Amino acid sequence: MSAENDQLVLLLRSLRLSSMAQLVPESLEIAKQENWSHVQWLRYLCEQESEQRLQRRMQNLLKASHLPDSKTLGNLKENLLPQKIRRLLPELLDGTFVQEAKNILCFGLPGRGKTHFLCALGRELILRHQYRVFFTPAFKLVNQLLEAKRDLKLPALLSRFDNYQVVILDELGYIQQSREEMEALFTFLAERYERRTIMISSNLVFSQWDQIFKNPITAAAAVDKLVHHAHILEFTGKSQRMPTKNNGSLVSHE
Repeated sequence: MSAENDQLVLLLRSLRLSSMAQLVPESLEIAKQENWSHVQWLRYLCEQESEQRLQRRMQNLLKASHLPDSKTLGNLKENLLPQKIRRLLPELLDGTFVQEAKNILCFGLPGRGKTHFLCALGRELILRHQYRVFFTPAFKLVNQLLEAKRDLKLPALLSRFDNYQVVILDELGYIQQSREEMEALFTFLAERYERRTIMISSNLVFSQWDQIFKNPITAAAAVDKLVHHAHILEFTGKSQRMPTKNNGSLVSHE
């Protein structure tokens, strides 16, 4: 490259336009071959910079989400989902429900695909809309809340979670809570009410939530906040984890 081009590369890097700087030599050759104008050349560099930034942002969002890599829309067994859920899926992928702070509540026995569905949806919300999504088993969230409360850092933790437009709470029905744990979880749900989206998978229907919260009044209040603006999805049918015989060996559907 000429000294002038070297100076341009250094200037672009100083402006943190790393992709543009890297592409200067290659793009100049392309521009010469294709007889581009200066405007066409500059637009090409800007488009490449924008695309690279978007890719880096999505990778950072995926990493921060803690979503399992194995549960994607590509390997979601849509044909095994109930018809109502299959019909609703395109609307959910549109992402409007997040802007409206609506919740997604998934109920069903173990192995019906609830977690996979929510993880696949969460990943698509990142890839299609660049939403900030966070996935966590419910028991881990409760432990975090309790630890923060004991360290007098609960407001700071709640504020950090508020940065996520979507929080996915997995397997809510498997936690058996003390009163302190119940209060911490209820505080979290109340903080996001009508402001941020929560997506929950649970093996317990609402009438059984007193097993989670230990208190019928608190359970009713939690349910009321969650369902006020929500899509409620029932995952029925056979377990997707049931083994089947294949050439004499047992294999799992998941």
